[in-house]
Amino acid sequence: MTAPFSSLLVANRGEIALRVFRTCADLGIRTVAVATPADAEAPHARAADRTVAVDSYLDATAVVAAAVAAGAEAVHPGYGFLSENAVFARAVLDAGLVWVGPSPEVIDLMGRKDRARDAAEAAGVPVVPAYPVDGDPAGFDLPVLVKAAAGGGGKGMRVVRRVEEYADALAAARREAAASFGDDTLLVEKYVERGRHVEVQVLGLADGTVLHLRDRDCSAQRRHQKVLEEAPAPTRSEAEATAAEARWTDAARLAASVGYVGAGTVELLLDVETGRHYFLEMNTRLQVEHPVTELISGVDLVAAQLRVAAGEDPGLGTQDDLRFAGHAMEARVYAEDAWGGFLPQAGTATHVAWPTEVTGGGSGGVTVRVDHALGSGQRITTSYDPMLGKVVVHAPDRESARAALVRALEETAVLGVVTNTGFLRALAASAAYADLGLPGGLDTSWLDRVEIGGPDLPAPDEAAARALVAAELARRDASATRGPFALDGWRSAAAPAPHVVPWLAPAPVAGEEPVVPTDVSPAGRLGVLRRSAHAVEAVVDGQRWRFEEPDPFAPTAAAAGDGALAAPMPGTVTSVAVGEGEVVEAGQVLVTMEAMKMELALRAPFDGVVTTVVAVVGRQVALGDLLLEVGADA
Repeated sequence: MTAPFSSLLVANRGEIALRVFRTCADLGIRTVAVATPADAEAPHARAADRTVAVDSYLDATAVVAAAVAAGAEAVHPGYGFLSENAVFARAVLDAGLVWVGPSPEVIDLMGRKDRARDAAEAAGVPVVPAYPVDGDPAGFDLPVLVKAAAGGGGKGMRVVRRVEEYADALAAARREAAASFGDDTLLVEKYVERGRHVEVQVLGLADGTVLHLRDRDCSAQRRHQKVLEEAPAPTRSEAEATAAEARWTDAARLAASVGYVGAGTVELLLDVETGRHYFLEMNTRLQVEHPVTELISGVDLVAAQLRVAAGEDPGLGTQDDLRFAGHAMEARVYAEDAWGGFLPQAGTATHVAWPTEVTGGGSGGVTVRVDHALGSGQRITTSYDPMLGKVVVHAPDRESARAALVRALEETAVLGVVTNTGFLRALAASAAYADLGLPGGLDTSWLDRVEIGGPDLPAPDEAAARALVAAELARRDASATRGPFALDGWRSAAAPAPHVVPWLAPAPVAGEEPVVPTDVSPAGRLGVLRRSAHAVEAVVDGQRWRFEEPDPFAPTAAAAGDGALAAPMPGTVTSVAVGEGEVVEAGQVLVTMEAMKMELALRAPFDGVVTTVVAVVGRQVALGDLLLEVGADA
């Protein structure tokens, strides 16, 4: 089969650029990358046949000029950045290039939640009740969801449960929407307390036919951002299976009604209490979670996109010709501290180990796939989305897929930077996720309702991690010595002495030595361990730990008082609301920060007076940097 294009530019970076390049390599298509100066040596820049420098991935004019200069025949937008930008799509077409995606007119229509909602109603697809943005919240059926009409990814969304919260929620959502999408238009809809996020993958062909590739469940979310995804969406009864078919049909009908061509996703909200589904929005591009659909369908969605964009038949046949098998799950690995409020992280990934990929169904029929763009020694910044990669598995059924995902996450190890891998493993192994689709199981707001690190989702046990690490160090020390100097604990007329690591072993019971248990085995739990002169860094059950030997000469008092506000994440200071000498009240917002499009407000810890202001608007700060201090009001 001939290649649909001779060359293709991917207007994106990171793992999605590499993902598209893989299919291009299979089809014999020459690849072109764009890269900012900071990304000159990034994996996607090195992997392309040719790389063109641009100052920003959001500069549509520069990206189109790069495609023309490199002799690219077509442009694939990936996701994020300019992928749902109709102006960019028109610029690509005006330059005489092929746009891999729906027409600019359809992007304009379906890429905005407000217009897409109207289109869904016209197509007979159910929608969530809505309210006027400038209406009186006292007349709303609270709670409601305030959300940005443009864009996605959970940006510009706020849940309002009380009338007095409405004005602040509108203001915050507008700021975030303007910063993320350059458009602060908002929608207000009834908020479904217990809902599942189910989306249908559609593929519109050049002849007007729309195929669906069934659905995905993306209900594992925090702050409206997806964490785990799976395909197909679990159904536990014949009635639920029938309802699923209705969702697929609704999605395909909506896409056909607007003349959709290419790959797209119709996102639906499934009310857990009633079983009814409602249209949420349409993503006019490839989704981050597309691999789970590829694994259950056997369809290369990127190849299908390219064939359709070239005006060709992708060779999938009719809807009845499509075949689906097994269950797939995907976990998004982020540079963030999930156990510490999901705050973004930055730094150098000193060591990176991804699970070994298995294709075609390995032991137990399990396939493991990793889409990533992160290797050892790579610098992670807050300039882009915090996603580092995706760990994806496929197995004959949901439970075996869940077990395979837990194992794959245990094999994932990133040192040097905090990631959410341990959290993902704990979530995938939790009873709530096992019961997704059942009463009491996980839904879209579960992660926002439960205590992260509480009984429903326990945090990793530091004492157990210390014991495992110490036991492994003891084993290494013992195996490194021989003969009369062997660390075997031998002593005359007594039982062998224990291997004592005073600063690393778990805290001892009063009156006892900090002894490493002899029955602790790191096998299967300890992913990787790196030792330095006075510290050890390890991954246990997917969770990164760093244990440092206490410095006996370090001052015991804190460098800053209780009123010190330090940066809880690396990022940019966006506002400083007070000056030195001002009187503040407990809970008053003093400084706001932004990182990876997430806004964070820092508040006064108590009533007092601002004694020091270090924060400067627009300045980059590192994790732990002092921003401001509040002293007690004499």
